Amino acid sequence: MLAEHVRDSAATAVIFGFFASSWFGWAQEAPPARWRKFLAAGSVTSLFTALVGGLLTWRLWHNDTAFDEDSSRAFGVVVAIEFGAAALGSVLLALRGRRDSISMWVAFVVGVHLFPVAALIGYSMIYVVAALITVVSVVAHPVARARKLSVSAVVGAPTGLILLAAAVFSVASVAIVGS
Repeated sequence: MLAEHVRDSAATAVIFGFFASSWFGWAQEAPPARWRKFLAAGSVTSLFTALVGGLLTWRLWHNDTAFDEDSSRAFGVVVAIEFGAAALGSVLLALRGRRDSISMWVAFVVGVHLFPVAALIGYSMIYVVAALITVVSVVAHPVARARKLSVSAVVGAPTGLILLAAAVFSVASVAIVGS
């Protein structure tokens, strides 16, 4: 479950912490009132975790990484496809009057794109994150409808929590593996 390179664990904490905060923020679009304080706490905790990951990444910058010229190029292609698919799908959903499904679509794209990312950097924990986020995206709409909740709350809160847990795991793995 640990990354092949400790620096990559630290950098994962930065990225997942930042995006966890974004998902907790998206969930705040129209959540039940009682969720708001937990979503806000999730956002703050996520940003703090990203900061810790950033400091660790800086400290470990001299360590090896999975990124070389080829893997960096492949990573760029994966991320470009992710952004393109998320943007195109979001525009199409908006044009069809389905803005409520945009968060679900973006979560699906994020989940799916994490599978090749996990392979590229040799960090198997990311496969778990990819699977969980993909499942959340698929069940978000029926759960939201059944519970009379906004799709953004149903997809944003668990996606934020999954990413935060993975960011905390990444920080902890740096401490376990050491520098």
